Amino acid sequence: MKVVVACDVLGEKNNGTSMAAYNLIDSLKAKGHEVIVICNNEDKKDWENFYITKSLNLGPLNKVFKNNGVCLARPSKEDKEMLKNIIKDADVVHCLLPFSLGINCCKIAKELEKPVTISFHCQAENITAHLGGLFMNMRALSNKVYKVFYKNVYQYVDAVHYPTQFIRDTFEKVVGPTNGYVISNGVNKYVRPTKADKPEEIKDKFLILSTGRLGKEKRQGVLLRAIAQSKYNDKIQVILAGAGPFEKRLLRYAKNHLVNMPIIKFFSREEMISLLNYADLYVHPAEIELEGIACLEACVCGCVPVVSDSERAATKNFALDERNIFKLNDPEDLAKKIDYWIENEEERKKCKENYINFSKIFDQEECMDKMEQMLKDVIEKKKKNIEEKRKQEEEQAKLEAKKKAEKQENK
Repeated sequence: MKVVVACDVLGEKNNGTSMAAYNLIDSLKAKGHEVIVICNNEDKKDWENFYITKSLNLGPLNKVFKNNGVCLARPSKEDKEMLKNIIKDADVVHCLLPFSLGINCCKIAKELEKPVTISFHCQAENITAHLGGLFMNMRALSNKVYKVFYKNVYQYVDAVHYPTQFIRDTFEKVVGPTNGYVISNGVNKYVRPTKADKPEEIKDKFLILSTGRLGKEKRQGVLLRAIAQSKYNDKIQVILAGAGPFEKRLLRYAKNHLVNMPIIKFFSREEMISLLNYADLYVHPAEIELEGIACLEACVCGCVPVVSDSERAATKNFALDERNIFKLNDPEDLAKKIDYWIENEEERKKCKENYINFSKIFDQEECMDKMEQMLKDVIEKKKKNIEEKRKQEEEQAKLEAKKKAEKQENK
C-alpha cells in the first residue's frame, strides 16, 4: 500500500497522539508499505517522505498552546496543491486529528475518490480545558465540539479508529453510529518487566510515579494533596514525569505540604522503562483520559496502578479491583489507597503479577496488525463501491441510449 498519514500534531515522542502516529508510521514501513507523512514540523523537512505545511497562527493564543506542547498545522493555498499531488497517487489516507490538515486531506481524498480513515485522538475536553476548568466541565459545550468534529470530518470518512470502546461510546452517543474500529494504540515490546534499582538518593523512599502533561484535567494536584494526608508523607517520594502550565502551582503546594519535594522532569524512553520497573506505585488521577497508554505501560511493567473513577477517563477500566481505583478528585480516598499499598507489600507483589498478565492483550504489534487490516478493508470497500458506481453509470447510459433509440423509432 501507499499510505498518506496526515498529522496535525507531530512533535516529540512525549504525548499520546504523536506516539500513536510514530508507531503507525514505523509499523507500516516495517511491513513494507510506502508511507508519506504530512506535518508542520520544520525540523523534519529533510526526512525522507516527510512533507511540511504551514502552522496555524492563533495570535495571543499561540502561547497557551505552546505551553501545552501543541503546534497545529494549517495548510496554505500552496500546501493544498501539494496535498493534491501527494494524495492522487495514494491508496489510502489516514488522518490523526479532525483539525485543519485532517479536514483538508479528507476533502481532497473524497474529491479524488480515495479511501480515507481517521483516528480519534482528541476528547472535547482536551480543547475546552485550554479555556479553563469552567468550560471543561460544560457538557453542552463538549457535545458541541463533537458535533463540529463530525460535521467537518467524521461523517465523510470510510472508517474511524477509536483507541478505546469508551471514546467510541462517548462520541457516538452524541453524533450517532459510525463505521468504527476499536483498536488500542498498544504498548511497544521494549516496555517490559525488568530488574531495575532505585537511585541511591531515594532508595529508602516509597516511590509513587505519575506521568502526563501537568494540566488541570490531569489532576496531579489531587495526588499531592493525598500524599499530604497520608500517614507516610515523610516516606513518600513522588515523581511527576511531564511538563505543563501547572508545574509552578504544583511545586508551590508541595513546598508547604510535602516532606519530600516532587521530582518533575521529562525522562527518555530508556529512563522511563527503568522508572516504571523500580517505582512502587503508579497513580493516574486524570479526570480526562482518552486511553492512557502511560498507565498501560505501568501495568505492563507490573507497577501497580491506582486510577480515578472518572466517567470521562478510559483508565478506570484498568482497575482490576477496588484497591486500584479511587473517587475522582478525592485526595482522602486516594490517601487511603496509597497507605494500603504501603502497608501491604505482599499483596502489592501479587497484584504486580496480575497486571503483567492482564496487559498482554495490549501488545502493540497485534494492535498495529489490526490498524493495517483496517486500511486494507477500506481500500477494498472503496474499490467495490467505485466498480458498483461505474456499473450503475453504464447501466444508466445504456438505458438512456435505449430510450433515445425508441424515441427516434417512434418518430
